[in-house]
Amino acid sequence: MSAAAAEETTPVAPSHASALLASLSSFLTVAVHTLLHHRRLYPPETFLLARAYNLPVRQSRHPGVCAWVRDAVAAAADQIRAGAVRSVALVLHEPRAFAVVERWVFELRRFPTLPDERRRRRRQAAQEDHVGEHGVNWTDVNEALRGALRRLAYVGESVPPPPEGCTFTLAVELRDEALPPIRHPQLWIPSEPSLQPPTASNPHTGSALGGASTTPIRSVQAGPLFFECWFEQGKGKPEDCVGDTQDSDMYDKTPSSS
Repeated sequence: MSAAAAEETTPVAPSHASALLASLSSFLTVAVHTLLHHRRLYPPETFLLARAYNLPVRQSRHPGVCAWVRDAVAAAADQIRAGAVRSVALVLHEPRAFAVVERWVFELRRFPTLPDERRRRRRQAAQEDHVGEHGVNWTDVNEALRGALRRLAYVGESVPPPPEGCTFTLAVELRDEALPPIRHPQLWIPSEPSLQPPTASNPHTGSALGGASTTPIRSVQAGPLFFECWFEQGKGKPEDCVGDTQDSDMYDKTPSSS
């Protein structure tokens, strides 16, 4: 991680950082189920009523959907743990042209990073003893996540519905200095050009990024925990973006990285 990127994160004890990541993973899991329901990507009757953060929430009852969400969030968490992630987004695509209809973005560049396992054990005791002002108040964390989830549900059910038959993917935008997550089995595939952020070799921002309009949802801050989330409405008519996408069956419900 570069010095600039490191300045954006807050140092915390390894055990606290790990617990914060677990809390974020749980939040993202509930958030994705919430959006799948409120954006009507699946019929309402396929969701059951559950509770999270002392709120009534909707959870898909389909085993395949539950497994996809669980695996996609776990794969994203691996990249977050490595300090490689700038943001995570649930991206909705128009069913025919595969244009981007919506992006639900969770910006994580200031999320605390975890030390690698080889250094963790050596530093854990000292960091636990000197956690000081960077200690985690879990009541505040849960309350902050509760507020974000409530606001997310409100926006999700308030904005106009997407076109019928939309598909979706979970995309991870990597930091400039992060290595691409290439390994076997390959959990991630490159995102389509319209979702690529500017880089040193390609300074142009993807046409689907930013959207036609942006709605802030919540800034979540509780001690060292900090992230922001917002909603982006897709640009123009779906057919306008046909030439800027790749074959849709490569990306249908598949985690992607950018």
